Amino acid sequence: MAILLFFVIALSILYFSHYFLYLSFAHFFSVNALGRKMALAAILFLLPTSFIAVEVFGRRSANPVFTFLFFSSTLWLGVGLTLMFFFALAWVAWGVTKVAAHSPGPAAFGVAAVALACLYSAYGVWNAYHPRTEVITVKIKNLPPDWRGKKIVQISDVHLGHILGASFLQEIVEQANAQQPDIVFITGDLFDGADGHLDDLVRPLESLKAPLGTYFITGNHETYLGVDRAYAALKTTPVRILDDEMVVIDGLQIIGISYPQRAFSKDIAAVIHKLPAFNPSQPSLLLYHNPSGVQQAKEAGIGLQLSGHTHQGQIFPIQIISRLVYGKYYHGLHVEGDYTIYTTSGAGTWGPTMRTGNHPEIAVLRLEPA
Repeated sequence: MAILLFFVIALSILYFSHYFLYLSFAHFFSVNALGRKMALAAILFLLPTSFIAVEVFGRRSANPVFTFLFFSSTLWLGVGLTLMFFFALAWVAWGVTKVAAHSPGPAAFGVAAVALACLYSAYGVWNAYHPRTEVITVKIKNLPPDWRGKKIVQISDVHLGHILGASFLQEIVEQANAQQPDIVFITGDLFDGADGHLDDLVRPLESLKAPLGTYFITGNHETYLGVDRAYAALKTTPVRILDDEMVVIDGLQIIGISYPQRAFSKDIAAVIHKLPAFNPSQPSLLLYHNPSGVQQAKEAGIGLQLSGHTHQGQIFPIQIISRLVYGKYYHGLHVEGDYTIYTTSGAGTWGPTMRTGNHPEIAVLRLEPA
């Protein structure tokens, strides 16, 4: 029932937002003829419907036609959202200038809104394909001497699938290697949930160079794909999977907690306390895809938590929603006593291959004693 309610709300928002676009196009471009109105309505109905269709029927197909449809239909969601934002500004500007004696016609506002939306969307597509490295210094209480000055590379939310493939991952690997990391953590959503040649998608991970190894935990999209399928692909690489497990490296406890399966939740503190060798008085690092369970992690004695999932909103103004859901932990570094959390914006994209209002990133964390 909860899932059904979610889809009803999501579809309502999707189609009502396109009704707003219909009203905006009709107003600013004087679409008055019945035939033109019907054509406009049909186009703005088919655009979101095409996204639903490829999500249902095309996601598990490797057909190039479906790949093109998937890219274009999902991209429209980003462009449409951006267009709604600029149309909203156009409505405000038009309303304000109505009081002026020589107000421009509505078409001028419509053209400006469409032009700005196209330019901003084009930048967003370019931005999505160019992740940056974000260097952060993190202090941990009782950090073992062997870890002082060590570099961690955190890769999250790559979303390999129909659009972002092995070549995109290869670029990320090259950027990561350029940082000369001591250890690499992949904190979930490496895959996008689409079937395909997963072994080929992850092959670039064989080129990762980190003396202390590369470790992986699942995100929500691995549960959509099938965790066993994700694990099978990763087992062809040197990456080590942490499934509610802990490894101790040079005195630092590294804990990886898998993302819960759909319709289930996970008590982070309970998982940590069940680990046979965990010592809350010793320094620890938690890998968990979702920047949640902060209070549980604190109570368990975690020193540093690395998360992703939020994409920092990915497309403006969704940042506002992400902030409402996850609070201040939706992005960035937060230090609270002996506990620190870093939530990365992630390297890839979900849905539209666009990034506006933020940058995709590869996080580089340098550890120092507190």
